[in-house]
Amino acid sequence: MYGIVNKAIEGLVTTNFGEEKWETILEESGVDHDVFSGNEIYDDKITFDLAIAASKVLDMSLSDVLIAFGKYWVLITAKKHYGSLMDTGGQTLREFFTNLPNFHSRVMLLYPNIKPPEFDIEDISENELKLKYFSRREGLTDFVHGLILGLGEAFDITVETHLIQGRKDGLPYDEFLVKW
Repeated sequence: MYGIVNKAIEGLVTTNFGEEKWETILEESGVDHDVFSGNEIYDDKITFDLAIAASKVLDMSLSDVLIAFGKYWVLITAKKHYGSLMDTGGQTLREFFTNLPNFHSRVMLLYPNIKPPEFDIEDISENELKLKYFSRREGLTDFVHGLILGLGEAFDITVETHLIQGRKDGLPYDEFLVKW
């Protein structure tokens, strides 16, 4: 993953728990990097080691850490680094979900070696849809759950999301029901 991801984890921790907790998480994780370069590619294991260490140090479930990180990514990191891209994603949550492929295509211009996830949307009703999340990376289902919740906050609406089925069921994707 690009260093921007690890920098965002650091931002989440330092903003909400302080610099001292981040130092403890770095130590607990065994990650030998004091600073991450946003445009440099790091082994995915580093990111997962940081999340697991954060879970231990902050006494939170790994699921809760990943959900919090997903929300932070949308509300802080994406706004800061991709603000204009986020603004062109749509005027409504539904439009944003529909335009996710275009969003990721534009992000690929910034990060040419990125392997972004893919999303497929199925409309259910005016305020409900199914979102299929495809990724070569496993273990990020809760992060996507947090992204969805964060997008709800970004659009100033309350969102409910539930994992319907997914990799845990032997599928090559995770499918969420999203209501607002």
